[in-house]
Amino acid sequence: MELHLGRLIDHVHIVVSDLEKSRKFYKAILESIGKSLNNGDAHHFGSDEIFVTQATETSKLSHIHLAFQVPDHETVQAFHKAAIGAGGTENGAPGERPYDPGYYAAFILDPDGNNIEAVFHGPAERSAESILITPK
Repeated sequence: MELHLGRLIDHVHIVVSDLEKSRKFYKAILESIGKSLNNGDAHHFGSDEIFVTQATETSKLSHIHLAFQVPDHETVQAFHKAAIGAGGTENGAPGERPYDPGYYAAFILDPDGNNIEAVFHGPAERSAESILITPK
């Protein structure tokens, strides 16, 4: 199977009830998979395509399933441990899933009940680690 990634999603906006609690949670899980969090400001934070804001009178909480690609089983396990330690709720311990051959994942509910996953699809070769977009 050939996957073409990095061409469709510009960003994912997650609206949360407690920005500081969510900042702690997302910082822990992103660091566990080798990514960093930009601390933003009193109103938002994010990382790459993820943008997190505080709910307001006009913005409702998000209800999403977000899956992070990771390079191996150990990173799935590290994600799971970090997420539980940062206040996440168990929603599927690390292990093989029946979705596709080699699908190894863990699922955690964030502080607002969003289903956050780390998934390893098995050994694969990437054409590039990431893409660089430079404004013209």
